[in-house]
Amino acid sequence: MRDQMQPGQLLARGVCRLLASHGFAVIEEFVPDRGLRVDVMGLGPKGELWVVECKSSRADFQSDCKWQGYLEWCDRYFWAVDQDFPTDLLPDGSGLIIADAYDGEILRFPDETKLAAARRSKLTRKFAQHAARRLHSLRDPDVVYN
Repeated sequence: MRDQMQPGQLLARGVCRLLASHGFAVIEEFVPDRGLRVDVMGLGPKGELWVVECKSSRADFQSDCKWQGYLEWCDRYFWAVDQDFPTDLLPDGSGLIIADAYDGEILRFPDETKLAAARRSKLTRKFAQHAARRLHSLRDPDVVYN
């Protein structure tokens, strides 16, 4: 399976392992709102929500036009890149994770911007539903949700 994964997916796997080691539940390719799809969303032990965008190359980063729209959907926003990525391209104020397919390390924490209570509640419910449906679909791939 590892051979079939794209570079960004391999980074996401390492990021998920890192966040899980810090007590986070994680979902890859999560849609917080219509028109947005984050690479990794983490739900922390205190209810905090983190978004991590995985960039496998300079071109991948430069073609991402939607990342600023993700900021209003998390308490902290991180970029995850491999050790060869030119990190000077990444915007100041965002978090930085260096990762590979097996793990990662948080090099820079962004400032925390607390979500409004109503948005946090909505996102947490959506996160839980998405995770439960994804798990259920592993057992019953033919299930259809409305």
